[in-house]
Amino acid sequence: MLTINTPLKKEDVAKFRVGDQITLVGRILCGRDAVLPKIVKMLEAKDPKVKDMRLAGSVIFHTAVSPAGIGPTSSNKVEIEGSIPGLSAGGVLMHLGKGALKPETVEAMRVHGACFAVTPPTTALFAYRTTSQKVLAFPEEGMEALYEVEVTGLPVIIAAVNGETMFAK
Repeated sequence: MLTINTPLKKEDVAKFRVGDQITLVGRILCGRDAVLPKIVKMLEAKDPKVKDMRLAGSVIFHTAVSPAGIGPTSSNKVEIEGSIPGLSAGGVLMHLGKGALKPETVEAMRVHGACFAVTPPTTALFAYRTTSQKVLAFPEEGMEALYEVEVTGLPVIIAAVNGETMFAK
């Protein structure tokens, strides 16, 4: 298993292959349906507040943050999958969640040098691997606010990269 520190570099992502098992160490962002489209709108509007989110090279985990921990939500929800191209264009290099993505989403990630990784819903493991958490934006969304968490050894599997996907048959 390859250990990768965040923030990611496009050169790292370009070397990933579908099925690679990776352990993430460092800062990841957590957001889902309620906040990801808001971030895309901020990027489109060139809102200066988006700089505070430090999207360049980031990993966004499609999850809420609750006292029970973090666990993946379905990345192919309209609001989440619809945000992936814009977030990738804004510098996000890894989208982390669960579920199959549409071919056009996989292509948009390829164009921007981003990837999609899946992880099983193992909330207890993720809570154990999370060393800190804080709200970065949209606190009114409660556990669905945009969070920044620090992780040590979060396991993921690359599911789509360089225009290829494990979900294509």
